[in-house]
Amino acid sequence: MTVFEKPKSLTDAPLHYCPGCTHGIIHRLVAEAIDELGIEGNTIGVAPVGCAVMAYDYFACDMVEAAHGRAPAVATGLKRALPENIIFTYQGDGDLASIGMAETVHAATRNENITIIFVNNAIYGMTGGQMAPTSLPGQVTQTSPYGRDVATVGYPIRVAELLSALDAPYYIERVAVNNVKNVRAAKKAIKRAFENQVAGKGFSLIEVVSSCPTNWGMTPEKALEWVETNMIPYYPLGVYKDKAKEDEA
Repeated sequence: MTVFEKPKSLTDAPLHYCPGCTHGIIHRLVAEAIDELGIEGNTIGVAPVGCAVMAYDYFACDMVEAAHGRAPAVATGLKRALPENIIFTYQGDGDLASIGMAETVHAATRNENITIIFVNNAIYGMTGGQMAPTSLPGQVTQTSPYGRDVATVGYPIRVAELLSALDAPYYIERVAVNNVKNVRAAKKAIKRAFENQVAGKGFSLIEVVSSCPTNWGMTPEKALEWVETNMIPYYPLGVYKDKAKEDEA
């Protein structure tokens, strides 16, 4: 009897991510959702620029590489040209919340029938650990060596809260992958986001609070603890918009 196996929607390519990085967990959850819904054959993923730039090597479905920040625009074009296909983007905070903020907001406010997986690790990972739009107040990064000063660079952007203020998006939830309980909740949310698209409901975004041990300068264990004690208090987990419940009310 098989107890545990790799999702069929993941390839056999070894992941390039740093030790302790939670991108691998999130990849698996996305692949499990695709497998369980039986949609791999007509799913197209859009890879970002950032740590997940090579996501096309890891997902077995068709993949498209987008320019930095433009994944929601690329996904919009794919979905409109191929409405029967399931389209998802996989993006980090620098890609989605900085250079790609306009694309994200406008895709959301049009309620494009796409699924966005947004990985928030509060830092630019691939390019060496610079301050990101999501870096916490006081957080030390390569470009904020004395800590993020909100008086000069402003406060972090809470993407789930920002997008939930729009009228159009169908489903927005923030989850985390720092412990088993949260991983299970993240899996449920990601699967539901895909289910919404299959049902033609519209725009779904799952923000995943993640860790970056390398650029945070921590061991993987300490990084997960930092998610719990620092990230989650600033980025509370939960459902921020759910049109299904609004319709029921």
